[in-house]
This record gives sequence, structure tokens and C-alpha cells, in this order.
Amino acid sequence: MRNLITDVAGLRVGNSTDLALASGVTVVVFDEPTVASVDVRGGGPGTRETDLLAPDETVGAIHALTLSGGSAFGLDAAAGVVAALAERGIGFPVGDARIPIVPGAVLFDLLNGGNKNWGRFTPYRELGFEAANAASLNFPLGTVGAGTGATTVNLKGGLGSASMVAASGHVVGALVAVNACGATNVGDGPHFWSAPFERNGEFGGLGLPSPLPALPDRPALKGLPAGSEAAIANTTIAVVATDAILTKAQCKRLAIMAHDGYARAIWPVHTPLDGDTIFAAATGKHSLADPVFDLALIGSAVVQTLARACARAVFEATALPQQGTMASWRERWGS
Repeated sequence: MRNLITDVAGLRVGNSTDLALASGVTVVVFDEPTVASVDVRGGGPGTRETDLLAPDETVGAIHALTLSGGSAFGLDAAAGVVAALAERGIGFPVGDARIPIVPGAVLFDLLNGGNKNWGRFTPYRELGFEAANAASLNFPLGTVGAGTGATTVNLKGGLGSASMVAASGHVVGALVAVNACGATNVGDGPHFWSAPFERNGEFGGLGLPSPLPALPDRPALKGLPAGSEAAIANTTIAVVATDAILTKAQCKRLAIMAHDGYARAIWPVHTPLDGDTIFAAATGKHSLADPVFDLALIGSAVVQTLARACARAVFEATALPQQGTMASWRERWGS
């Protein structure tokens, strides 16, 4: 296995990165129309076409998912993905028309030192188009795609991914752009909150510090004191996927469970200053032996996998080239 979300059969991932802009786009492209849902827990989300992912809505499957920097401007990225898919004749059939269904979510990276003077129209549509056409089974992590301009309270954020086989036998994977208000590391040290779930030293193999430091009554939050512009510069956005055959309602439950992966990896999380959003997709390759118990096992594996992906995002990140930007984990503690 690659230890990437693309270990889930039926999907590919593409990135487009603009270091001068200090932003980028990540796209998950599905080989076939795919069942998906979403769960939003942050207080300041930015999303596109998420209403249709509710279990009671008519459209039953999607063609791609978009994660983007740029805040509201980054919502343009999905239009580029739609254009790329439309050129291939991919989409929901309505008469002779084919309409690509591409939900998405954005994170805030407008104050990270990149050149955001793009003129009348944003570059995100073109970045989305490029990312969709770059979709493949292998892709880099860290300061790429939607993770290009991402930060946490104290370190450079980035794009992370991980995978595993659930106890039910189904493959699960996670893809995340970590741009959190809180921290992925414990206190002021190099250890990750995700350490109990780490596999094969994928983010340094340091475990947890011993003894664990006492948590402060007042956690470190990006943008404190209140009123700082950086206080709105957050949001962690993710896609989790499995090769199981699931309904939209089951995908919704999977997305809900997946948020525990954020809580295992980031402290604090789901604050009013975040827009934390998770999409869950099922590529429909293998049935469930038990529709309730197997879903619980898949969800538990997704929690672990997303927690690991969050740590990998920060571990693999490199600092942006702009002066005065956030230091990376590797700059502070080595590889």
C-alpha cells in the first residue's frame, strides 16, 4: 500500500501548487460516479454544493471533490474541475447535457505572504483545472495543493494522507489540508497528538512525551489576542474514503465519525475560528457483511487514518519562500 488515500480503489488525486501565490488546489477525481456525504463542525466554513450531499437530496453520486486555499475566492477552483470533467464528457445526465457534480471546501490562506493581487478574476479556476488533469495514484504531501499556504498556530501546515485496512476488511483512506487554529504537536515539543496511531514511523516515530505535559488552561490559538486578523485564518478540510458499498446516510455517519480524527490530532479543534469540514466517499467495491457493525469498524479505522494524515501534513511540510512565514516542523526539529 502507498499509505495514501489512493489505496482506496476507484479514485485519484491531483494537486496544483503556486508558491508565489502561496496557495493551491487539491482534487479527488472518482473513476465512476461515487456516493458521498459531508459533515461540517467548524464555526466558519466555506463550501460548495454540500446541500446535495444530504441523504434526502436527489443527486445520488458525485464525480469529484475539491479542496482549495483562497477562502471564498478559492470556491472558483471547483469551476475549473467542472470544466476539466466536462471536456471528457463526465457528468450527471440531464437529457443531452452532462453536469459534473463537484462539491468542495476552502481554507483561509490570504494573509500568508503570498501575492494575492490577481486582478479581476482569481487564479483558482485554472488551478482547479490543472489539478483535475493531474490526478493520479501517487502524489506528494506537505506544502502542495490545498496545503500550500496552510498553517497551524505554531507550525507550517500542509497536505497529508494515510490509509489502512479496517477490521472489516475494507480499505480506508484520508486526505487532509491542515490549516488549524490549534496545534498538532504537544506543547512546545516535536511530538504529535496523533502518536498513538502512528505506523512505521510515518511522522517521525517519536511517540508521546513522557511524562505528558500538563495542558494549559488557556490553549494556544492562532490569532490570539482576540481581534487579530490571523484569528480568521483557519479551517482544516478533508476527504475520507472507503472501498465499501455505502448509502448516502452511511457516508454521512462516516463523515461524522471522522471528525474524531481531527480531535485526536489537533488541540483545540472545531472552534468558532475554524471551518472544519469532512467529506466521506464510498467507491462501492465491496459489500458490508453487517451494515451496522462493519460501518462502525470502518468509521473507527477512518478516525485513526485521518489523525495520522493530519500529523503527516505537518511533518512533511516545508516553509514557504516568502520572508517571515511560519517555520516547518523539519526546520525546528529535523527530519
